[in-house]
This record gives sequence, structure tokens and C-alpha cells, in this order.
Amino acid sequence: MSVTTPLSGLDFTVIAAYFALMLGAGLFMGRFVKSSKDFFSGGKKVPWWMGAVSSYMAMISSFVFIAHAGVAYQDGVVAILVFWSTVVGVALGAWIFAWRWQRANVTTPMEYLERRYGAWVRQFISWCGVAFRVLDNMVRLYSLGLIASVLLGIPLSTGIWLGVAIVLAYSLVGGLWSVLVTDVIQCGILFTAACAMLFLSLDAAGGLGSLRTALPDHFNPLNGHRGTFLFLAAYYLIVFIKYNGHWAFIQRLTSVPDEKSAIKMGLLTAVLLLIFPIIALLPAIAARHLLPGINPEEAYLTLCTKLLPSGALGLMVSAMLAATLSTLAAEFNVTSSVLTKDIYARLFRPNSGERERLAVARVGTLVVAALVALGAQMVAGWGGAFEVNKTLMALVGVPIVIPSVFGILWKRPNTAGVVACVVTGVVSGAVFMKVLNLSWEVATLAQVGACLAVYYLGGVLVPTSAREQASKDGLFRDLSC
Repeated sequence: MSVTTPLSGLDFTVIAAYFALMLGAGLFMGRFVKSSKDFFSGGKKVPWWMGAVSSYMAMISSFVFIAHAGVAYQDGVVAILVFWSTVVGVALGAWIFAWRWQRANVTTPMEYLERRYGAWVRQFISWCGVAFRVLDNMVRLYSLGLIASVLLGIPLSTGIWLGVAIVLAYSLVGGLWSVLVTDVIQCGILFTAACAMLFLSLDAAGGLGSLRTALPDHFNPLNGHRGTFLFLAAYYLIVFIKYNGHWAFIQRLTSVPDEKSAIKMGLLTAVLLLIFPIIALLPAIAARHLLPGINPEEAYLTLCTKLLPSGALGLMVSAMLAATLSTLAAEFNVTSSVLTKDIYARLFRPNSGERERLAVARVGTLVVAALVALGAQMVAGWGGAFEVNKTLMALVGVPIVIPSVFGILWKRPNTAGVVACVVTGVVSGAVFMKVLNLSWEVATLAQVGACLAVYYLGGVLVPTSAREQASKDGLFRDLSC
């Protein structure tokens, strides 16, 4: 690492107090978890504003301070434009999908897939989805480990395992309610610390006007290759698909009491995602002016060590840890729900009781966490956080979630289309990117087009079984009520 900055005693006190608060909240909420339904869906009693804050926290992580900040350091405000793909995706999702997920009356996306396509697709996407969630969360955990390595002065691998241990300490006990309550606390910490860093960094750079004068290209929203139309079109498209098939987002939409609450939850999430990158990414642009020539992925962290006084640096570390810990807690919870309800209870122990399923849920969370931690240690060797994330999202994520996202809109596709979509997506993505060496944006647009085509044509060319058709008809009747 290029920078190793031990924290002061006051910083460690602040961080310890933060962890104690999170653990205490998790243990307290664990008193109210009596069943697997409480553990996974909060009993459908989650207030919409709390669901929005939790959903927002689940969609960001220290990935913002590492990967997006690295883009901001290199190319400027185009990083904000790239991040705003989440705003468009979530806002459209609130309008198009929120009420549909409520009417589907499910606690996991996999339950919906069985109603839509049948038990076989539920199992197929469950296994594929768990594998993708493990790969996707490796990048988030890598970002957390990098923060710990730079700011705590510990090895990357130690930071990764430390992060996993903290997440497990509170999410294993309290389930979704623990995640929700700690998300609200962490959101407040995150915004407070990020605002403080914004003001300090702009002051150090001589103000926003001076920064614009020093780095004019960085304030061109279309600067760099990520500002091209093709890149933005491809990125916005896959973010729309991925986020609206995001298990944690769907889990939040189905955990609030009714359709209006689900829509309000989605819209508030979009507003928070609109505001946050302005606060979080301008300091990384200031870092380009104040600290030229450093590792872009360490720009935000290094600037923190230069500008924040003792105590405040501990709060900033807590805030960045909060972002990833919150996301990972949500991901571990929803992935464990799929392992428990859609794989264990369906394949191995259909007559298992609530106590057994709750125990399996907690063991499943441990297994997922361990796999994520092992993989996170390899991300740096694969090109860094942003590059690995966008490649995995296009190559694996999009083909898996298309049947969930478009299956609730289009009635024609069937099981044959699902299999064709996933296989075509993974194979065509690998061929376009690795064999034909097409640019990421061209390969991604071609791959998504191929996935959508074979997904729809599967229902046209291959007959749908009577059982699948009857189940599908029932689902769409519920959606049209």
C-alpha cells in the first residue's frame, strides 16, 4: 500500500464506540425475532422511510469511496453521472415494479420465480443467484479491506476478515430488523462525516471556483471514455436491470405494508442516491489537485488522513465502514434467505420447523460470508474494484436477473426462455469480451440484446406446459387486481 496511517487513540475510541452501538442494536433487535419470516421480511411491518434508508444503504458501500472515487480522481464529475445510473434505475423501478412486487405476495424473489415459471426455474436461478451474489459481494468486501488496510495500517486480508466478523456479529442475531435499525444509524453517521469531508476538501483546494480553474476537464460531465454515449447507455441499462432484480431491493419492497408504501420507499431511495454522490465524490476531485500522482483507488482515503483531525478521522473511518457493513449485512441476509427457503427447505428438509430453519439461516449466513471473504482477496489481481464490478455485472449478473425483471412485465416468456437467456448471456458475454475483444460497452449492449431476444423467443418457439401456464395465469391475475 502506498499509505499506512495509524489512527490515534481518540480515533480508535470513536470506532470502538461505533461498533458497540451497532452490536448493541443488533442484539436488541434479536429479541424480537421469533421466526424465519421475522428474520427475512420483518413481518411486513417495516415503515416505508426505514425501508428506503436501508435500501439506499444496501446499494452503496465503501465501493463508492474506492471505485467511484477513483473514477472521480481520474476523470472528474463524470463519476457522478455514472453513479446516477442508480437514480434512474431505482426511480423507474419504484414506478414500474414496486406495486407489482407487493401484489406478487412473496417474501423472496425465488418464490415469485416459482409462481412465474415453476419449481425447476426457482432452483436454477437460486443456485445461479447465490453464486453471483458471492462474486458481487467480493468486490464490496475488497473495498472495505482496502479501507482498513490504508487507514488502520493492517494487511488487506486481515481487514477483509475483520469486516466479515463485524457484519456477522449483529446480522446473525437480529436478521432484517437488525439490518434496518443499524442502517438508519449508519446513514446518519455516513452523511455527517461525508459532509464534513466535503467542506474540508473544498476549503483546502481554495473553494469550488479555484478547483474548477485548476482542473477544467474534471468538470466536464462527459470527460474520459466513461463519458461517451455508448458507455453511459450500456452502464445505465445494466444498472437498471441489475438493481430492479436486486434481491435486497426486492426484499425491502415486499417488507413494507402496502403498495403505496413500496412506491414511496423506492422514490425516497432514489432521492438519497441523487444527493449522495455530490457529497462523496467532489473530495476525490479535490484530491487530484491536492495529491497528484497517487493510486486513484486510495485518493479519498489518503485525503482523509491529510485533512481530518484526530477523532474526526475515526468518525470518517466509521462512516466508510458503515456503508459497506450495511450493504454486506443486507446481502448476507437475503442470500441466506434463498439458501434456507429456496434450497434447503425445498430440496432437503421440506418439513423442517421454524427453529431448524432459523438455525440453517444463520449457518447459511456464515457460509456465504466465508466464501465472500476468500474471493475478496483476489479482486486486486483482477483489475480493481470498478473494473471487476462492471465485468461481473454484465457477464453474469444481467443474464440471471432478466427473467425476474422482465418476467413480471412480459407474460409470453417461459422456462425455455429463462435457460436460453442465462446460457446465451454468459456465453455471448465471454465471447464478445474475451474472444472478439470488443469494447466493454459494445459487448454489453450486444449481450443484453441477445439475452432479451432469446428470452422472449423461448416462449414463442417452445410450448409452455399446462402447469406452468396455469401458474403464470394466476400470477398475472393477481398483478392486474
